[in-house]
Amino acid sequence: MNAAKTGLLMILLTCLLVLIGRVVGGVHGAVAMLVFAGAMNFLSLMFSDKIVLAMYRAQPVASRGDAPRLWDAVERQARRAGIPMPRVYIIPTETPNAFATGRSPRHAAVAATAGILRMLDDDELEGVIAHELAHVKHRDTLISTIVATIAGAVMMLASIGRFGLLFGGLGGDDDDNPLGAILGLIVLLIAPIAAVLVQMWISRTREFAADEGGARISGRPLALASALRKLEAGVRYAPMQANPSTAHMFIVNPLRGESLAKLFSTHPPTEERVARLQELAGRLA
Repeated sequence: MNAAKTGLLMILLTCLLVLIGRVVGGVHGAVAMLVFAGAMNFLSLMFSDKIVLAMYRAQPVASRGDAPRLWDAVERQARRAGIPMPRVYIIPTETPNAFATGRSPRHAAVAATAGILRMLDDDELEGVIAHELAHVKHRDTLISTIVATIAGAVMMLASIGRFGLLFGGLGGDDDDNPLGAILGLIVLLIAPIAAVLVQMWISRTREFAADEGGARISGRPLALASALRKLEAGVRYAPMQANPSTAHMFIVNPLRGESLAKLFSTHPPTEERVARLQELAGRLA
């Protein structure tokens, strides 16, 4: 059911992008945005892992000898998850966090910060790695890349359209129609909010699924719950200098904002995630 809802919401995001293209550039703009969405998705699928790993200066772990504790955790949990061993990276920051990236299980990478390796014990670390490998197994890394790309394009194009209004027109087919212009303005105002809400819903849903999947892979739901509490506290104490467009990738939100910003967070509340994991532990006992 969640997969079907996710697919429908991804279609909705694409429709929002095409609609804004129609408002800003008429029929030609709509067609251009449809082609643009396809091209950007292809490029992001092929190169997004390289881009985000470079963005955070992630250092490759070439062999077990470079980081035995992390390597063993990834190798063990990948075997339990039934997927190929992903590439392993360490991000040189003391903020505790981790993420997975890559377009498929055969092209996946797991990155953990230096801070998370110092903060978590072995069981907690394995719970976090299992969570990230659940994302890989569920192909959430593919879904999140597509969603982030389209949502970002919607917000960018809407900003361009609002800027164009300041100079007397949008360049669309309805510029000479007052009603069409009003509807166009409404689209430019509402579409970015809708895109954020869709991205938020998809990301939160996939986080809950990865929590459960990771807990089942590792067999340690309470260790993952404990890790989430520590990571939440660690990020609050030392927020990461992260790009907001990649915040959804991390196991906990690397950014700390005001309460209004938290309403639009791509991550569900940690307390709710912990409660679900505790309930799962009771069912698995």
